[in-house]
Amino acid sequence: MSRFLTAIQQQVLVLDGAMGTMLQARGLKAGGCPEQMNLDAPDVVAGVHREYAQAGARIIVTNTFGGTRSKLMHYDLEDRVHEINVRGVELVRQSLLNPETDFVAGSIGPTGRFLEPVGDAGFDEMVEIFGEQVRALVDGGADLLTCETFLDIRELKAAIMACRLYSDLPVMAMMTFDDGGRTVLGTPPAAAAVTLAGLQVDVIGTNCGLGIEGMCEILEQMRAVCSVPLIAQANAGLPILVDGETIFPASPEQMTNCHDRLIELGVRVLGGCCGTTPEHIRVMAEALAVRDQQWTAPPQRGMLSSRTQVVAVGVDQTCAIIGERINPTGKKAYSAELREGKTTYIRREAQQQSTVGATLLDVNCGAPGADEPLALERAVYAISGVTGTPLVLDSSDPEALERFRKWPEGASISLHELLNAPLRWGSPVAISSSTVWR
Repeated sequence: MSRFLTAIQQQVLVLDGAMGTMLQARGLKAGGCPEQMNLDAPDVVAGVHREYAQAGARIIVTNTFGGTRSKLMHYDLEDRVHEINVRGVELVRQSLLNPETDFVAGSIGPTGRFLEPVGDAGFDEMVEIFGEQVRALVDGGADLLTCETFLDIRELKAAIMACRLYSDLPVMAMMTFDDGGRTVLGTPPAAAAVTLAGLQVDVIGTNCGLGIEGMCEILEQMRAVCSVPLIAQANAGLPILVDGETIFPASPEQMTNCHDRLIELGVRVLGGCCGTTPEHIRVMAEALAVRDQQWTAPPQRGMLSSRTQVVAVGVDQTCAIIGERINPTGKKAYSAELREGKTTYIRREAQQQSTVGATLLDVNCGAPGADEPLALERAVYAISGVTGTPLVLDSSDPEALERFRKWPEGASISLHELLNAPLRWGSPVAISSSTVWR
């Protein structure tokens, strides 16, 4: 087990606060590239890191939030991805007060693009974009990776897969929710938590968007469906406009209002986001130091999810009803549609079965003469457009299941893994097969 994972079992670790506003106060011009300051003004960046370390932060996050090629190309810096990210890690490392006990977290943020079918970015393309940054953060010597402020669960999945492909470091993952309790693309906290837990993320949670009270509500929903350690990075209150300037009104003391509840929920990393300063982090660290930080993870529950819905499964749950009609056996018209690349039957049956009470939908595209991997991919897209009901993929074709890993919101699991590993009840996607029953 890594040094970081051991540490969060023993105590709650304080993470640093806002970076962008701190850099703006020290010379970063409006519309400028914060990450470029790693190269052009390293002393300024290191100075901010050091202020947070002196305030009591045990985890210092690199100034690499926009360090992907997709973000840096807006500043003609796309050829300096490795240099910027490596330097970002080095600046944190030299700023730590206790290098043996504190941690460098490599920051990974969204690319600003949406994946297909919402946007034009391919999943493999996105994994490689994130992978380039991950490799650089690893080369720089990061202790862990933190994927933060994501709005799209599929983009976050791509980032996590890149972290797993190109490193063996612990991974934290956070989504940003609005005051209605969903992401921009409609994912609620419970669905995000089940998906991220199924991806074997080490610490999950939320940052930005909300103040500490609203964030506590989000984390309560996450805790209800998973047993993973949590992270909270709240804004210093909800922003308000005063004389044309955006103000975050929460005082450092107000940021400690929910500490007892957060510890009870299993928050093991606690930091700040927009509007927070070293003074906020100092007060939070001092308040945390006098509290009992013990926490025992609850039993893991069986949960399945889609982008928007969660279904509990297992011996202690009510019966989950699986709609079985999306199956070509004995259905000549559906088999013909699969061979022709059509999805009319699939969409109609998915919508009808969900309407009459199916809690899960079985999806089988194994018709003779059909390209099953392509058909299954096409079916998942079609179903996600008409219903949020979680899917159970029914196939004996390893290639079809492997392709599926890349597209929907579920966790990574293949037929090979299903055959050779214990059943992972944390996975938000169930996969059944005519030749396998677990």
